[in-house]
Amino acid sequence: MQLTVWTYEGPPHVGAMRIAASMRGLHYVLHAPQGDTYADLLFTMIERRDTRPPVTYTTFKAQDLGADTAEIFKIACRDAVERFQPEAIIVGASCTAELIQDDPAGLAAALALPIPVIPLELPSYSKKENWGAAETFYRLVRTFAAAAQPKTVRSMRPAGERSCNLLGPTSLGFRHRDDIVEVRKLVEGLGVAVNLVAPLGASPSDLARLPEADFNVVLYPEIASTAADWLKRNHGQPFVSIPPIGVGATAEFLTAVAELAGVPPPAAAPTNLRMPWYSRSIDSTYLTGKRVFIFGDATHAVAAARIAADELGFVVCGLGTYSREFARDVRAAAAHHGVEPLISDDHLAVEDAIIAAQPELILGTQMERHVAKRLRIPCAVISAPVHVQDFPARYSPQMGHEGANVLFDSWVHPLMMGLEEHLLGMFRDDFEFNDTVAPSHLGHSTAPAGVAPDESTLVVLDRPVAWSGDAEKELRKIPFFVRGKARRNTERFAAERGLHTITIETLYDAKAHYSR
Repeated sequence: MQLTVWTYEGPPHVGAMRIAASMRGLHYVLHAPQGDTYADLLFTMIERRDTRPPVTYTTFKAQDLGADTAEIFKIACRDAVERFQPEAIIVGASCTAELIQDDPAGLAAALALPIPVIPLELPSYSKKENWGAAETFYRLVRTFAAAAQPKTVRSMRPAGERSCNLLGPTSLGFRHRDDIVEVRKLVEGLGVAVNLVAPLGASPSDLARLPEADFNVVLYPEIASTAADWLKRNHGQPFVSIPPIGVGATAEFLTAVAELAGVPPPAAAPTNLRMPWYSRSIDSTYLTGKRVFIFGDATHAVAAARIAADELGFVVCGLGTYSREFARDVRAAAAHHGVEPLISDDHLAVEDAIIAAQPELILGTQMERHVAKRLRIPCAVISAPVHVQDFPARYSPQMGHEGANVLFDSWVHPLMMGLEEHLLGMFRDDFEFNDTVAPSHLGHSTAPAGVAPDESTLVVLDRPVAWSGDAEKELRKIPFFVRGKARRNTERFAAERGLHTITIETLYDAKAHYSR
């Protein structure tokens, strides 16, 4: 067993908690010891919710293990139903409580509660968070959208009158809140009504309305593909499973939805779609060929690779996922981009792969953001797990046409803008801007007579200070218009400390000193 300090996914009961926190009228009774209540912070601190997730913990203690922990669970169930009065409850055990084998499902069934009880069997030591969320959503759909007689084919409404369900968005999902708004605009723009969004914002009783739609739209396969497959087998509902992330994928998504709706796809892109023009502009084309390493959940990683290569002109030098259940999709995408796929939930293995690939941009999770910071490589977050800054107050979708605009800004801006870099390179050694000469507007290459130097910038040395080759090379990376000041500050810093050779470390120590 490997000790994990950082992990891309929590245990499956955290996935079940995400579903409970996403829905209305659903409560989760979790058999868990005191330490497992940490999960509340994921929602209140990271997602910035103004309420606690709808979870009741049994919070048994060590001394309770010698008594009746099963009775503690039964009391917690009764109290939760009486206090919160939910439409339904889901029951299960955390990874720690699983070891004492109290059987929450059997205990809850024996209570004969007046509301539906959905037992969850989530193997904590072989499955992860996204699987737990998918399994929980599937169990809820099976319970509340059960078919009296399964049918694999259904009669659809006339073209132009059809509706769909949007499946997959959850609490703690990466930009799910804003993606729903954008996707709703897309489908309603085709004349397709949205019957239900689930699980986010739905109640258990709402799930009974899922079969009323003509087809389903799976936005996040990691969460909703299992439920969508069941709805297709039992209610004959076809589904679209093309996440509309990026310009090309959004166009394909609209075509697929239009086909199921029996309407023509849009003839032209909307006027608010700015990414294609921006990516063709001179400033952006200068970035063509930048090497990018991509890692995240399968949905966002595969989409990011397509956008990077086909829409921004980057070169994909690494592609991977921690979503083992969707490894086949990532392997196929990696083969298309000519790279070796990385299927791993070990953040240290991902860091090693990044170092080996030597990218100029990293698109990943909050784990890769930390790696990028250490390696001083530009980075943008594209996938969960994320931190608080990735739940912005502003509207910031990843899907649809506005999502494409957001992606352009998020990915390109961490890189030095092409025109800026081009100008710095053009004028770095120009006679007028070179830091070894005086400004041209003062005359020639020397300062005019009668102008006293600023004593605050003078450096008095007992002996000359030498610059190492690496330090000089690093100094040349500083923009020409501030390079002279950086040189003087560094030499003063070295002189005050009796240093006779300036290294890269001295340069950065001086920078830190004068930045205080």
